[in-house]
Amino acid sequence: MLAIAQSHQSEYSMSTTIQEQPTSLSEVNVYDPEDGSFIASVPRATCTDVEAAISRAVVSRELARAMSTYSRTAILQKTSELIQGRLEEFATTIAREGVKTIREARKEVFRCTQTFRFSAEEAHRLNGQTINFDQRLGSENRTGYFFREPVGIVVAITPFNDPLNLVAHKVGPALAAGNVVILKPDHATPLSALLLSRTLAEAGLPRDVLQVLVGYGSEIGMSLISDPRVRMVSFTGGRETGEIILRSMGLKKVSMELGGNCPTIVLNDADLAQAVPDCVSGAFWAAGQNCLHVQRLLVQDGIYNEFVERLLAATGTYKMGNKLNETTDMGPLINQSAALRVEAAVIDAMQAGARLLTGGRREGNFYAPTLLENVSLSTSLYHEEIYGPVTVLERVASLDEAIDKANGVDFGLQAAIFTRDLSSAFNAIRRLECGSVMVNGSTDYRDDSMPFGGVKGSGIGREGVPFAVLEMSEPKVACFNL
Repeated sequence: MLAIAQSHQSEYSMSTTIQEQPTSLSEVNVYDPEDGSFIASVPRATCTDVEAAISRAVVSRELARAMSTYSRTAILQKTSELIQGRLEEFATTIAREGVKTIREARKEVFRCTQTFRFSAEEAHRLNGQTINFDQRLGSENRTGYFFREPVGIVVAITPFNDPLNLVAHKVGPALAAGNVVILKPDHATPLSALLLSRTLAEAGLPRDVLQVLVGYGSEIGMSLISDPRVRMVSFTGGRETGEIILRSMGLKKVSMELGGNCPTIVLNDADLAQAVPDCVSGAFWAAGQNCLHVQRLLVQDGIYNEFVERLLAATGTYKMGNKLNETTDMGPLINQSAALRVEAAVIDAMQAGARLLTGGRREGNFYAPTLLENVSLSTSLYHEEIYGPVTVLERVASLDEAIDKANGVDFGLQAAIFTRDLSSAFNAIRRLECGSVMVNGSTDYRDDSMPFGGVKGSGIGREGVPFAVLEMSEPKVACFNL
């Protein structure tokens, strides 16, 4: 079945013109969210394809385990180099099928090259150590060590917003640790993953060590996650789906990043020349469809008015439009349903007393960069993840108040603070309930080697290449009685 991309090197039909939408129960059609134009059709996986893919993965598992560290490192490094050499092809694919502008897409491609380079480096760092068994009385003649083994079959489920690098964050570490991978990219943006699959094959990855299934979670998701032969599920997506996976997957390892409602604190002593552009970028990057999106700005009284004035001026220059235009800053939401959802959340907040500072306009799948204040704590816009270009401003009297408000939602992915005072920075680092705290930068920052993940409703486990490699491997002990 051609839904198994790397196994059969499936091709997809490409179109660069708007045309009548094809219909087929055996295909997934990919459309440009900017104008609804048809881009490509790819084979649509069924539960039968899932069974076939897992059966092939069982066979190829021993092949993956037997690959030398040298081979895994060489393949991952070669993949990084091939992607770098095809940067424009990858970037155009990302921009056309997804929500990013061409400039945003190029940055994602560059990060993907780093992710595979880091994965290559971690492949030869996956070591164990000796164990002093003779520290136990009666074990004077025992010696041994532990080493790390791959978990086996990893199912990776990825979202639409970073259709290349979030795939790389699961595939790269899994291969570095010696696993086989079955990847299900978001059905709206599968082309970047398929292009990456073919690139890995060209770099020398053996057949069936990576398989790509393009389909709908409602149709094939349960078959993928519940099969006992699958030993780990790595999922990035919404919290509701994450909870369904946890209830259904059975006894296996899991890593989940489930989004956030990220707060950025701006204190009176902040450098506004640094804070304002960072917050604007963090608020509207990828049209806010980003788990690190600056959703809440908690600004101290003394600079609130000046900060808002500067933020509005900077937001006013943000250009929304054609994703492939080099001057465009922000593209569309992924589909009409997403745009209508964001629009409804803003309307609901305004009906509850919020004041619209700028934006609040929808044009098709585009939603203008939007800033609001006086948003009620009872609204979804305040305590849920908006996943759109909407940011809430709130005035606070002190750092203590800001921290209390920041912690007042059931998410804890990342938080940020702008301040010149080290004591304030360390106070925030200690007390903010989240996986990472950015000091003098907005929440929208991630290095691909740092431990990435959250607390509370934001997920389980940590990604970031070195940490994902550990999550995707298991220690095994060898003990000798001499």
